[in-house]
Amino acid sequence: MLFILAALLLMNFLPPITVGEHTLREVDILSDIRRPSFEEDEPQEDSLLLAPPPIIKPAFVDSCKQGMTCIEDYSDSTLRGMTAFYEKLSEINNLKRPVRVAVFGDSFIEADIFTADLREMLQQKYGGCGVGFVNITSTTYGFRPTVRHAFNGWESHSVNDSIGFVKNKQGPNNHYFIPTRGAYMELRGQTKYASKLDTCQQSTIYFLTDEPLMLTAEVNKQKNAPSEFTASPDMQQMSVKGNIGSVRWIVNSDTDALFFGATMDGLSGISVDNFSLRGSSGLSLATIPEHTMMQFNKLRTYDLIILQFGLNVATQRGSDYHYYKVGMLRSVEYIKRCFPQASILLVSVGDRNYKSETGEMRTMPGVKNLIKYQQNIAAEGNIAFWNLYEAMGGEGGMVKLVNAKPAQANMDYTHINFRGGKVLSKLLYESLVYGKEQFDKKKAYEAE
Repeated sequence: MLFILAALLLMNFLPPITVGEHTLREVDILSDIRRPSFEEDEPQEDSLLLAPPPIIKPAFVDSCKQGMTCIEDYSDSTLRGMTAFYEKLSEINNLKRPVRVAVFGDSFIEADIFTADLREMLQQKYGGCGVGFVNITSTTYGFRPTVRHAFNGWESHSVNDSIGFVKNKQGPNNHYFIPTRGAYMELRGQTKYASKLDTCQQSTIYFLTDEPLMLTAEVNKQKNAPSEFTASPDMQQMSVKGNIGSVRWIVNSDTDALFFGATMDGLSGISVDNFSLRGSSGLSLATIPEHTMMQFNKLRTYDLIILQFGLNVATQRGSDYHYYKVGMLRSVEYIKRCFPQASILLVSVGDRNYKSETGEMRTMPGVKNLIKYQQNIAAEGNIAFWNLYEAMGGEGGMVKLVNAKPAQANMDYTHINFRGGKVLSKLLYESLVYGKEQFDKKKAYEAE
Protein backbone atom coordinates (compact mmCIF):
# COMPACT_ATOMS: atom_id res chain seq x y z
CA MET A 1 0.00 0.00 0.00
CA LEU A 2 2.87 2.36 0.80
CA PHE A 3 4.45 1.56 -2.56
CA ILE A 4 1.20 2.30 -4.41
CA LEU A 5 0.74 5.54 -2.46
CA ALA A 6 4.27 6.66 -3.29
CA ALA A 7 3.75 5.80 -6.96
CA LEU A 8 0.54 7.85 -7.13
CA LEU A 9 2.23 10.82 -5.47
CA LEU A 10 5.12 10.65 -7.97
CA MET A 11 2.71 10.40 -10.94
CA ASN A 12 1.52 13.93 -10.05
CA PHE A 13 4.86 15.23 -11.36
CA LEU A 14 4.50 13.56 -14.76
CA PRO A 15 4.00 15.97 -17.72
CA PRO A 16 0.66 15.78 -19.58
CA ILE A 17 0.47 12.60 -21.67
CA THR A 18 -1.30 12.76 -25.06
CA VAL A 19 -2.49 9.61 -26.84
CA GLY A 20 -3.71 10.44 -30.34
CA GLU A 21 -6.06 13.39 -29.99
CA HIS A 22 -6.81 12.74 -26.32
CA THR A 23 -4.93 14.19 -23.33
CA LEU A 24 -4.95 11.94 -20.27
CA ARG A 25 -6.16 13.48 -17.03
CA GLU A 26 -3.60 14.52 -14.45
CA VAL A 27 -3.18 12.14 -11.49
CA ASP A 28 -3.44 14.07 -8.21
CA ILE A 29 -4.76 12.15 -5.20
CA LEU A 30 -4.42 15.28 -3.05
CA SER A 31 -6.62 17.49 -5.28
CA ASP A 32 -9.52 17.53 -2.79
CA ILE A 33 -7.40 19.03 -0.01
CA ARG A 34 -4.97 21.12 -2.01
CA ARG A 35 -5.52 24.93 -2.04
CA PRO A 36 -5.82 26.11 -5.66
CA SER A 37 -2.74 28.07 -6.78
CA PHE A 38 -3.06 31.66 -8.05
CA GLU A 39 -2.13 30.45 -11.49
CA GLU A 40 -5.15 28.15 -11.54
CA ASP A 41 -7.41 31.18 -11.11
CA GLU A 42 -5.86 33.02 -14.02
CA PRO A 43 -8.15 33.15 -17.07
CA GLN A 44 -6.98 31.09 -20.00
CA GLU A 45 -5.84 32.91 -23.10
CA ASP A 46 -8.95 31.88 -25.06
CA SER A 47 -11.31 33.20 -22.38
CA LEU A 48 -9.75 36.67 -22.60
CA LEU A 49 -11.00 36.91 -26.18
CA LEU A 50 -14.67 36.49 -25.16
CA ALA A 51 -16.82 39.58 -24.53
CA PRO A 52 -18.59 39.61 -21.13
CA PRO A 53 -22.29 38.73 -21.29
CA PRO A 54 -24.62 41.75 -21.57
CA ILE A 55 -26.09 43.12 -18.36
CA ILE A 56 -29.86 42.85 -18.46
CA LYS A 57 -31.54 45.91 -16.92
CA PRO A 58 -34.68 44.87 -15.03
CA ALA A 59 -37.96 46.52 -15.95
CA PHE A 60 -39.10 49.43 -13.79
CA VAL A 61 -41.42 48.23 -11.03
CA ASP A 62 -44.38 50.55 -10.48
CA SER A 63 -45.42 50.32 -6.84
CA CYS A 64 -48.37 51.64 -4.85
CA LYS A 65 -48.22 53.33 -1.48
CA GLN A 66 -49.70 51.38 1.38
CA GLY A 67 -53.20 52.62 2.13
CA MET A 68 -53.60 54.35 -1.24
CA THR A 69 -55.97 53.24 -3.98
CA CYS A 70 -53.78 53.66 -7.04
CA ILE A 71 -54.86 54.08 -10.63
CA GLU A 72 -54.69 50.85 -12.61
CA ASP A 73 -53.50 51.43 -16.17
CA TYR A 74 -54.70 48.85 -18.70
CA SER A 75 -53.44 50.73 -21.76
CA ASP A 76 -51.92 48.93 -24.72
CA SER A 77 -49.55 50.29 -27.38
CA THR A 78 -52.07 53.06 -28.19
CA LEU A 79 -51.39 54.55 -24.72
CA ARG A 80 -54.98 55.57 -23.95
CA GLY A 81 -54.35 55.14 -20.23
CA MET A 82 -52.67 57.87 -18.19
CA THR A 83 -49.54 58.41 -20.32
CA ALA A 84 -50.86 61.27 -22.48
CA PHE A 85 -52.07 63.22 -19.44
CA TYR A 86 -48.83 62.79 -17.51
CA GLU A 87 -46.82 63.86 -20.55
CA LYS A 88 -48.89 67.03 -20.90
CA LEU A 89 -48.34 67.81 -17.21
CA SER A 90 -44.61 67.55 -17.88
CA GLU A 91 -44.99 70.11 -20.69
CA ILE A 92 -47.40 72.39 -18.85
CA ASN A 93 -44.99 75.34 -18.59
CA ASN A 94 -44.39 75.32 -22.35
CA LEU A 95 -47.97 74.90 -23.55
CA LYS A 96 -49.90 77.81 -25.03
CA ARG A 97 -53.15 76.59 -23.47
CA PRO A 98 -54.31 74.99 -20.22
CA VAL A 99 -54.02 71.26 -19.66
CA ARG A 100 -57.71 70.31 -19.76
CA VAL A 101 -59.65 67.68 -17.84
CA ALA A 102 -63.28 66.75 -18.62
CA VAL A 103 -65.32 64.82 -16.06
CA PHE A 104 -68.43 63.12 -17.49
CA GLY A 105 -70.66 61.78 -14.75
CA ASP A 106 -74.08 61.39 -13.19
CA SER A 107 -75.76 63.05 -10.18
CA PHE A 108 -72.84 62.00 -7.98
CA ILE A 109 -70.95 65.07 -9.30
CA GLU A 110 -73.97 67.31 -9.92
CA ALA A 111 -73.53 71.01 -9.08
CA ASP A 112 -69.73 70.59 -9.16
CA ILE A 113 -69.62 68.27 -6.13
CA PHE A 114 -66.31 66.37 -6.14
CA THR A 115 -64.97 68.17 -9.23
CA ALA A 116 -64.88 71.55 -7.46
CA ASP A 117 -62.25 70.41 -4.97
CA LEU A 118 -60.36 68.29 -7.52
CA ARG A 119 -60.13 71.42 -9.68
CA GLU A 120 -58.90 73.55 -6.79
CA MET A 121 -56.16 71.11 -5.78
CA LEU A 122 -54.93 70.69 -9.36
CA GLN A 123 -54.92 74.46 -9.93
CA GLN A 124 -53.06 75.07 -6.69
CA LYS A 125 -50.36 72.62 -7.76
CA TYR A 126 -50.13 73.31 -11.50
CA GLY A 127 -51.66 76.79 -11.86
CA GLY A 128 -54.76 77.93 -13.67
CA CYS A 129 -58.02 79.60 -12.71
CA GLY A 130 -61.72 79.61 -13.51
CA VAL A 131 -64.59 77.18 -13.16
CA GLY A 132 -64.35 75.75 -16.68
CA PHE A 133 -67.41 74.77 -18.73
CA VAL A 134 -70.94 75.78 -17.65
CA ASN A 135 -74.18 74.89 -19.46
CA ILE A 136 -76.16 77.81 -20.92
CA THR A 137 -78.96 77.14 -18.41
CA SER A 138 -79.02 74.85 -15.40
CA THR A 139 -81.49 73.46 -12.88
CA THR A 140 -78.76 73.63 -10.21
CA TYR A 141 -77.61 77.21 -10.83
CA GLY A 142 -78.69 78.28 -7.35
CA PHE A 143 -77.12 75.21 -5.74
CA ARG A 144 -73.73 75.25 -7.48
CA PRO A 145 -71.37 77.29 -5.27
CA THR A 146 -68.40 77.57 -7.65
CA VAL A 147 -69.90 80.13 -10.06
CA ARG A 148 -72.66 82.74 -10.06
CA HIS A 149 -74.85 81.83 -13.01
CA ALA A 150 -77.74 83.82 -14.50
CA PHE A 151 -79.65 83.41 -17.78
CA ASN A 152 -82.86 84.34 -19.56
CA GLY A 153 -84.54 83.85 -22.94
CA TRP A 154 -83.45 80.28 -23.69
CA GLU A 155 -85.30 77.17 -24.82
CA SER A 156 -83.54 74.30 -23.06
CA HIS A 157 -83.34 70.70 -24.29
CA SER A 158 -81.79 67.67 -22.59
CA VAL A 159 -81.32 64.04 -23.56
CA ASN A 160 -83.45 63.26 -20.50
CA ASP A 161 -86.47 65.08 -21.97
CA SER A 162 -89.36 62.76 -22.76
CA ILE A 163 -90.53 64.86 -25.72
CA GLY A 164 -89.15 67.57 -27.99
CA PHE A 165 -85.50 66.48 -27.87
CA VAL A 166 -83.69 66.09 -31.21
CA LYS A 167 -80.74 63.76 -30.75
CA ASN A 168 -78.71 65.12 -33.68
CA LYS A 169 -78.72 68.63 -32.22
CA GLN A 170 -77.12 67.82 -28.86
CA GLY A 171 -73.67 68.98 -27.86
CA PRO A 172 -70.91 67.47 -25.69
CA ASN A 173 -73.04 67.96 -22.56
CA ASN A 174 -76.06 66.01 -23.91
CA HIS A 175 -77.90 69.37 -24.09
CA TYR A 176 -78.64 72.13 -26.56
CA PHE A 177 -80.14 75.57 -26.05
CA ILE A 178 -82.00 77.76 -28.58
CA PRO A 179 -82.09 81.53 -27.90
CA THR A 180 -84.70 84.19 -28.47
CA ARG A 181 -83.51 87.66 -29.51
CA GLY A 182 -81.84 89.28 -26.50
CA ALA A 183 -81.22 86.01 -24.67
CA TYR A 184 -78.25 86.17 -22.32
CA MET A 185 -76.05 84.00 -20.13
CA GLU A 186 -73.95 85.52 -17.36
CA LEU A 187 -71.09 83.98 -15.39
CA ARG A 188 -69.54 85.66 -12.35
CA GLY A 189 -66.62 84.54 -10.24
CA GLN A 190 -67.00 84.06 -6.48
CA THR A 191 -64.78 83.67 -3.41
CA LYS A 192 -66.97 81.71 -0.98
CA TYR A 193 -66.18 78.20 -2.27
CA ALA A 194 -62.73 77.11 -3.48
CA SER A 195 -59.91 79.38 -4.54
CA LYS A 196 -58.89 80.71 -7.96
CA LEU A 197 -62.52 81.14 -9.05
CA ASP A 198 -63.02 84.86 -8.45
CA THR A 199 -61.52 85.90 -11.80
CA CYS A 200 -60.35 84.23 -14.98
CA GLN A 201 -58.23 85.20 -17.97
CA GLN A 202 -60.44 83.99 -20.81
CA SER A 203 -64.12 83.23 -21.45
CA THR A 204 -65.49 81.39 -24.48
CA ILE A 205 -68.98 80.51 -25.71
CA TYR A 206 -69.65 77.56 -28.06
CA PHE A 207 -72.43 77.34 -30.69
CA LEU A 208 -73.58 76.02 -34.07
CA THR A 209 -75.36 78.27 -36.57
CA ASP A 210 -76.59 77.76 -40.12
CA GLU A 211 -77.37 81.46 -40.56
CA PRO A 212 -75.62 84.79 -39.79
CA LEU A 213 -75.44 85.49 -36.06
CA MET A 214 -74.64 88.55 -33.91
CA LEU A 215 -73.18 88.15 -30.41
CA THR A 216 -72.12 90.65 -27.77
CA ALA A 217 -69.90 90.10 -24.73
CA GLU A 218 -70.10 92.34 -21.66
CA VAL A 219 -66.91 91.95 -19.62
CA ASN A 220 -66.99 93.32 -16.07
CA LYS A 221 -70.21 95.22 -16.98
CA GLN A 222 -68.47 96.87 -19.96
CA LYS A 223 -70.27 96.22 -23.26
CA ASN A 224 -68.14 95.45 -26.32
CA ALA A 225 -69.12 95.92 -29.95
CA PRO A 226 -71.21 93.07 -31.41
CA SER A 227 -69.39 90.33 -33.35
CA GLU A 228 -70.88 88.79 -36.48
CA PHE A 229 -70.59 85.12 -37.38
CA THR A 230 -71.44 83.47 -40.69
CA ALA A 231 -73.21 80.17 -41.21
CA SER A 232 -71.07 77.05 -40.88
CA PRO A 233 -71.59 73.30 -40.49
CA ASP A 234 -68.80 73.31 -37.89
CA MET A 235 -68.96 74.35 -34.26
CA GLN A 236 -67.86 77.93 -33.65
CA GLN A 237 -66.68 79.91 -30.64
CA MET A 238 -66.33 83.49 -29.47
CA SER A 239 -63.71 84.39 -26.86
CA VAL A 240 -62.81 87.38 -24.73
CA LYS A 241 -59.64 87.85 -22.69
CA GLY A 242 -58.59 89.98 -19.74
CA ASN A 243 -58.95 90.04 -15.98
CA ILE A 244 -62.52 88.78 -16.07
CA GLY A 245 -64.65 88.88 -12.93
CA SER A 246 -67.93 88.61 -14.82
CA VAL A 247 -69.00 88.05 -18.41
CA ARG A 248 -72.44 88.28 -20.02
CA TRP A 249 -73.04 86.73 -23.43
CA ILE A 250 -75.95 88.29 -25.37
CA VAL A 251 -77.58 87.03 -28.58
CA ASN A 252 -78.46 90.02 -30.76
CA SER A 253 -80.25 88.08 -33.54
CA ASP A 254 -83.46 86.21 -34.13
CA THR A 255 -81.95 82.79 -34.75
CA ASP A 256 -82.38 79.04 -34.46
CA ALA A 257 -78.68 78.62 -33.65
CA LEU A 258 -77.74 75.91 -31.15
CA PHE A 259 -75.74 76.97 -28.09
CA PHE A 260 -74.08 74.58 -25.65
CA GLY A 261 -72.21 76.45 -22.93
CA ALA A 262 -69.58 78.98 -21.96
CA THR A 263 -66.34 78.77 -20.00
CA MET A 264 -64.17 80.68 -17.55
CA ASP A 265 -60.53 79.62 -17.85
CA GLY A 266 -56.92 80.56 -17.37
CA LEU A 267 -54.54 80.90 -20.30
CA SER A 268 -52.30 78.23 -18.74
CA GLY A 269 -52.27 75.77 -15.87
CA ILE A 270 -55.19 73.37 -15.38
CA SER A 271 -58.84 73.56 -16.42
CA VAL A 272 -61.44 71.07 -15.12
CA ASP A 273 -64.89 70.84 -16.77
CA ASN A 274 -67.88 69.23 -15.05
CA PHE A 275 -70.30 67.48 -17.46
CA SER A 276 -72.82 66.00 -15.03
CA LEU A 277 -76.11 64.55 -16.22
CA ARG A 278 -78.70 63.43 -13.69
CA GLY A 279 -79.89 59.87 -14.30
CA SER A 280 -77.14 59.07 -16.80
CA SER A 281 -75.50 55.66 -17.11
CA GLY A 282 -72.85 56.89 -19.55
CA LEU A 283 -74.43 55.15 -22.52
CA SER A 284 -75.94 58.40 -23.86
CA LEU A 285 -72.45 59.73 -24.63
CA ALA A 286 -72.38 57.59 -27.75
CA THR A 287 -75.58 59.25 -29.02
CA ILE A 288 -73.92 62.68 -29.43
CA PRO A 289 -73.19 63.37 -33.13
CA GLU A 290 -69.58 62.38 -33.70
CA HIS A 291 -68.93 65.37 -35.94
CA THR A 292 -70.10 67.73 -33.19
CA MET A 293 -67.89 66.09 -30.60
CA MET A 294 -64.84 66.13 -32.89
CA GLN A 295 -65.39 69.79 -33.67
CA PHE A 296 -65.63 70.54 -29.96
CA ASN A 297 -62.35 68.67 -29.43
CA LYS A 298 -60.64 70.88 -32.01
CA LEU A 299 -61.78 74.01 -30.20
CA ARG A 300 -61.35 72.70 -26.67
CA THR A 301 -58.77 69.92 -26.67
CA TYR A 302 -58.82 67.63 -23.62
CA ASP A 303 -55.83 65.79 -22.14
CA LEU A 304 -57.72 63.65 -19.62
CA ILE A 305 -61.31 62.45 -19.75
CA ILE A 306 -62.75 60.97 -16.57
CA LEU A 307 -65.86 58.77 -16.84
CA GLN A 308 -67.77 58.48 -13.55
CA PHE A 309 -70.98 56.47 -13.78
CA GLY A 310 -72.80 53.59 -12.12
CA LEU A 311 -75.33 54.93 -9.62
CA ASN A 312 -78.10 54.59 -12.19
CA VAL A 313 -76.99 51.09 -13.22
CA ALA A 314 -76.46 49.24 -9.93
CA THR A 315 -79.41 47.42 -8.43
CA GLN A 316 -79.69 45.85 -5.00
CA ARG A 317 -79.18 42.25 -6.13
CA GLY A 318 -77.87 42.77 -9.66
CA SER A 319 -75.31 40.21 -10.75
CA ASP A 320 -75.26 40.24 -14.56
CA TYR A 321 -74.30 43.59 -16.07
CA HIS A 322 -73.19 42.22 -19.40
CA TYR A 323 -75.61 44.45 -21.29
CA TYR A 324 -74.12 47.50 -19.59
CA LYS A 325 -70.58 46.34 -20.27
CA VAL A 326 -71.30 46.09 -23.99
CA GLY A 327 -72.90 49.53 -24.09
CA MET A 328 -70.20 51.20 -22.02
CA LEU A 329 -67.44 49.71 -24.15
CA ARG A 330 -69.21 51.34 -27.09
CA SER A 331 -69.10 54.69 -25.26
CA VAL A 332 -65.39 54.22 -24.47
CA GLU A 333 -64.57 53.53 -28.11
CA TYR A 334 -66.64 56.56 -29.11
CA ILE A 335 -64.70 58.79 -26.70
CA LYS A 336 -61.45 57.40 -28.09
CA ARG A 337 -62.44 58.36 -31.64
CA CYS A 338 -63.67 61.83 -30.72
CA PHE A 339 -60.73 62.68 -28.45
CA PRO A 340 -57.80 60.75 -29.97
CA GLN A 341 -55.19 62.65 -27.94
CA ALA A 342 -56.75 62.19 -24.48
CA SER A 343 -56.05 59.84 -21.61
CA ILE A 344 -59.22 58.10 -20.40
CA LEU A 345 -59.85 57.16 -16.75
CA LEU A 346 -62.89 55.14 -15.71
CA VAL A 347 -63.91 55.78 -12.09
CA SER A 348 -66.00 53.05 -10.52
CA VAL A 349 -69.30 53.52 -8.75
CA GLY A 350 -68.92 54.39 -5.07
CA ASP A 351 -70.47 52.68 -2.09
CA ARG A 352 -74.27 52.56 -2.06
CA ASN A 353 -76.22 51.10 0.85
CA TYR A 354 -79.55 49.43 1.56
CA LYS A 355 -81.21 48.33 4.79
CA SER A 356 -80.75 44.61 5.38
CA GLU A 357 -83.33 42.29 6.96
CA THR A 358 -81.68 42.89 10.33
CA GLY A 359 -82.00 46.67 9.94
CA GLU A 360 -78.32 47.28 9.20
CA MET A 361 -77.14 49.53 6.40
CA ARG A 362 -75.05 47.34 4.08
CA THR A 363 -73.43 47.75 0.68
CA MET A 364 -75.70 46.60 -2.13
CA PRO A 365 -74.32 43.31 -3.51
CA GLY A 366 -75.18 44.65 -6.95
CA VAL A 367 -72.67 47.48 -6.45
CA LYS A 368 -69.82 45.05 -5.83
CA ASN A 369 -70.76 43.06 -8.91
CA LEU A 370 -70.95 46.19 -11.05
CA ILE A 371 -67.46 47.29 -9.99
CA LYS A 372 -66.05 44.00 -11.32
CA TYR A 373 -67.73 44.70 -14.67
CA GLN A 374 -66.43 48.28 -14.67
CA GLN A 375 -62.89 47.06 -14.08
CA ASN A 376 -63.31 44.67 -16.99
CA ILE A 377 -64.59 47.52 -19.16
CA ALA A 378 -61.37 49.41 -18.46
CA ALA A 379 -59.24 46.33 -19.12
CA GLU A 380 -60.95 45.44 -22.40
CA GLY A 381 -61.07 49.08 -23.46
CA ASN A 382 -57.34 49.49 -22.68
CA ILE A 383 -57.89 52.57 -20.52
CA ALA A 384 -57.18 53.41 -16.87
CA PHE A 385 -59.33 52.50 -13.85
CA TRP A 386 -59.72 53.91 -10.33
CA ASN A 387 -61.76 52.07 -7.72
CA LEU A 388 -63.77 54.75 -5.89
CA TYR A 389 -65.55 52.13 -3.78
CA GLU A 390 -62.25 50.84 -2.45
CA ALA A 391 -60.88 54.35 -1.94
CA MET A 392 -63.86 55.39 0.21
CA GLY A 393 -63.34 52.40 2.49
CA GLY A 394 -65.23 49.57 0.82
CA GLU A 395 -67.99 47.96 2.86
CA GLY A 396 -69.43 50.57 5.21
CA GLY A 397 -67.70 53.48 3.50
CA MET A 398 -70.94 55.33 2.81
CA VAL A 399 -72.20 54.78 6.37
CA LYS A 400 -69.05 56.47 7.70
CA LEU A 401 -69.65 59.48 5.45
CA VAL A 402 -73.30 59.75 6.49
CA ASN A 403 -72.45 59.44 10.20
CA ALA A 404 -69.55 61.89 10.08
CA LYS A 405 -69.93 65.10 12.10
CA PRO A 406 -70.80 67.15 10.12
CA ALA A 407 -72.27 64.70 7.61
CA GLN A 408 -70.35 64.09 4.39
CA ALA A 409 -73.15 62.25 2.54
CA ASN A 410 -76.92 62.38 2.30
CA MET A 411 -79.39 60.17 4.16
CA ASP A 412 -80.20 58.33 0.94
CA TYR A 413 -76.86 56.52 1.50
CA THR A 414 -76.13 57.09 -2.18
CA HIS A 415 -75.03 60.68 -2.80
CA ILE A 416 -72.20 62.60 -1.18
CA ASN A 417 -72.43 66.30 -0.31
CA PHE A 418 -69.75 68.96 -0.81
CA ARG A 419 -67.92 67.93 2.37
CA GLY A 420 -67.81 64.36 1.14
CA GLY A 421 -66.73 65.58 -2.27
CA LYS A 422 -63.77 67.32 -0.67
CA VAL A 423 -62.74 64.09 1.10
CA LEU A 424 -63.07 61.79 -1.91
CA SER A 425 -61.62 64.19 -4.48
CA LYS A 426 -58.48 64.45 -2.34
CA LEU A 427 -58.07 60.68 -2.64
CA LEU A 428 -58.24 60.85 -6.45
CA TYR A 429 -55.95 63.88 -6.50
CA GLU A 430 -53.34 62.04 -4.44
CA SER A 431 -53.56 59.04 -6.78
CA LEU A 432 -53.12 61.29 -9.83
CA VAL A 433 -50.11 63.08 -8.32
CA TYR A 434 -48.53 59.80 -7.17
CA GLY A 435 -49.11 58.31 -10.62
CA LYS A 436 -47.33 61.30 -12.17
CA GLU A 437 -44.40 60.85 -9.77
CA GLN A 438 -44.10 57.17 -10.71
CA PHE A 439 -44.33 58.10 -14.40
CA ASP A 440 -41.44 60.55 -14.00
CA LYS A 441 -39.34 57.99 -12.11
CA LYS A 442 -39.96 55.41 -14.81
CA LYS A 443 -38.88 57.81 -17.58
CA ALA A 444 -35.73 58.75 -15.65
CA TYR A 445 -34.92 55.08 -15.00
CA GLU A 446 -35.35 54.11 -18.64
CA ALA A 447 -33.17 57.04 -19.73
CA GLU A 448 -30.22 55.87 -17.60
